[in-house]
Amino acid sequence: MAIIVNMPRLSDTMEEGVVAKWLKKVGDKVEEGDILAEIETDKATMEFESFNEGTLLHIGVQEGETSPVDVLLAIIGDEGEDISGILNGVIAEEHSKEASQEETISKTAATSIPDGVNVIAMPRLSDTMEEGTVASWLKNVGDNVEEGDILAEIETDKATMEFESFYEGVLLYVGIAEGESAKVDSLLSIIGPKGTDVSSIVAAHKEGDLTSNNSKIDSKTATVEAIETIENTPETSSTANTGGRIFASPLAKKIAKDKGINLSEVKGTGENGRIVKRDVENYTPSSTPSEIPTTVSKPEQSSAPLAAYTPVGEESFEYITNSQMRKVIAKRLGESKFTAPHYYLTIELDMDNAIASRKTINSLPETKVSFNDMVVKACAMALKKHPKVNTSWNGDTTRYSNHIHVGVAVAVDDGLLVPVLKFTDQMSLTQIGGNVRDLAGKARNKKIAPNEMEGSTFTISNLGMFGIQEFTSIINQPNSAILSVGAIEQKPVVKEGQIVVGNTMKVTLACDHRTVDGATGAQFLQTVRAYIENPVTMLA
Repeated sequence: MAIIVNMPRLSDTMEEGVVAKWLKKVGDKVEEGDILAEIETDKATMEFESFNEGTLLHIGVQEGETSPVDVLLAIIGDEGEDISGILNGVIAEEHSKEASQEETISKTAATSIPDGVNVIAMPRLSDTMEEGTVASWLKNVGDNVEEGDILAEIETDKATMEFESFYEGVLLYVGIAEGESAKVDSLLSIIGPKGTDVSSIVAAHKEGDLTSNNSKIDSKTATVEAIETIENTPETSSTANTGGRIFASPLAKKIAKDKGINLSEVKGTGENGRIVKRDVENYTPSSTPSEIPTTVSKPEQSSAPLAAYTPVGEESFEYITNSQMRKVIAKRLGESKFTAPHYYLTIELDMDNAIASRKTINSLPETKVSFNDMVVKACAMALKKHPKVNTSWNGDTTRYSNHIHVGVAVAVDDGLLVPVLKFTDQMSLTQIGGNVRDLAGKARNKKIAPNEMEGSTFTISNLGMFGIQEFTSIINQPNSAILSVGAIEQKPVVKEGQIVVGNTMKVTLACDHRTVDGATGAQFLQTVRAYIENPVTMLA
């Protein structure tokens, strides 16, 4: 009997998917568990496996095509089975849905969208994204756009990501200028046939979308004026004294960063004063140092009065626009601190055995384990013994996570990211170390995928490498706890009644009192202590 396979929802925010590649073709045998296709979601390209067996009788979405969730993807059944009736039924159902949607649109929209015109909204590029900032447009109004072309670089709460077009045509309208922010689903751009009048679409969108961006665009002249007006204001000047945003191509920014060049001192020769590659490569630093008069006076007698000090200079301020990541960090940490009743528990660990064990482990070929890896492993094992710490507060209910996903805070240029080690309790020390280094590298290079930063049930923040002995962290919601790890300190300690030189490390557990009581948090830390002070117990 034939089975209909629809476009799956492979992430919580996925609304449509693109078939990147079919691994089976019509007529092939399919076993349960076989990979049918690679599907590109809003977060990653994922393998989609079959839960059925039989023969692939029909493919509904070709490679490179986009399809909404729950639309016919494929049909699997018996070899030679007649599926014409199924296809006719599916087509009739889709036509019925389309008719219903068209009826709804005709009732709610002030205008219709001409054939070939595609309205593009600000995409949701991560599960926590609420608004995005257009860091750079790679296409200008009037440019031809092919399917797969990069339209813009969009800064989310987690990273700056390239946003590609799923349509082809001419870029007719830009709704969000470079440097501006807008909520998800706000009008981003319109692509369609050259010369199409889209002013009515813009007007209808503004009337119907209360969360649209703050750009004030005349609906009667919805053209490139929005971008041109902003780019031609003094704010886009590349001189150092404007205090505005500096417009430069991504490549120019990268070269300037590598060479240590301040872009505010570079004059742009690109369109509308934009700084491009050649401007940075041809830049010569000013050789005019600031001259500050200096008077050196040596008194002839010790009682001679000192020369009066006259300050030189002027007070000045610089305002830097907060990045999308910075704003989201501020919002989420503020929400966590002001809604979750934090309390803190600190213990001091004896690290002598951990130091000796790490030295032994790292003496093995191609093996490298850090103290942070040991802490991650100890916490993952302790969470299994203390499930109340592996929870989250949901108002009327408390959610207990049966899996253990440990997030590890990583400092990046614009703030803080938290890559997540999935099923951490199942990893060895070396696997933890390898995964942490890989994810941290991706985070710092802005190559980390959104799904690699989702789903943590507990978080660890380590500032020991900066010499910080003790600190407290704000809980990474919706977790119930976060562990702050300090530096290893060598100092006098008492062992068996004798004062000896020992190595200690302080860790502080921040707990949400709504879910984790003091005794529960203390017991968790005692278990962590037992593992860290006796690392061999983590290898059993």
